[in-house]
Amino acid sequence: MGYALEGDLLEVCNCNVLCPCWIGEDPDNGTCDSAFGYRFTSGQIDGVDVGGVVVASLVHIPGNVLKGNWTRQLYVDERASNAQADAVIDAMTGKKGGPLADLAGLIGNEMPARRAPITFDLVEGKGTLKSGEVAEAVMEPYRGPTGEVTTLNESIFTTIPGAPAYVARAEFFRVKEPGIGHDLDLRRNNAIQGAFRFEA
Repeated sequence: MGYALEGDLLEVCNCNVLCPCWIGEDPDNGTCDSAFGYRFTSGQIDGVDVGGVVVASLVHIPGNVLKGNWTRQLYVDERASNAQADAVIDAMTGKKGGPLADLAGLIGNEMPARRAPITFDLVEGKGTLKSGEVAEAVMEPYRGPTGEVTTLNESIFTTIPGAPAYVARAEFFRVKEPGIGHDLDLRRNNAIQGAFRFEA
């Protein structure tokens, strides 16, 4: 049956603006330590309605993004039902194919998924992502002289394939997850926003 998912993305990492990973170059600091949030505004996975579900992931990329061998810790919002959580985890870990499987193919070490309270707010371009007590970031996109959001298109790597990415900056990014080696407290570093539609 597969999936059809629509929603919003918030992403932040320890790179400078703009993260080189999006154009296939090595990360600024040798490794890229990231937090992603996907908010499914509507969609289904194998017939399970997952509209309103939020999933977050913390990722350690040990070098060039395209070479893979990432370590990832997934979190599913504790408000999701068990059926929704199971469906989202299956899709995110590549078991349902499609673009999410392409992304999962870069993961070398998938940590067991966890449940956590997740905050995903996006109001007039200002985004807030919080996963339990582990990670928190506030970010806002850059805008051009007309006030339109600055976008990145046709990049060799993207976490929202087929859609433009909104180039952003994090007011702050704090994360502490010893399981994947994250211990960061940063200001004014890279962030990305965007909207997605995934189908498989």
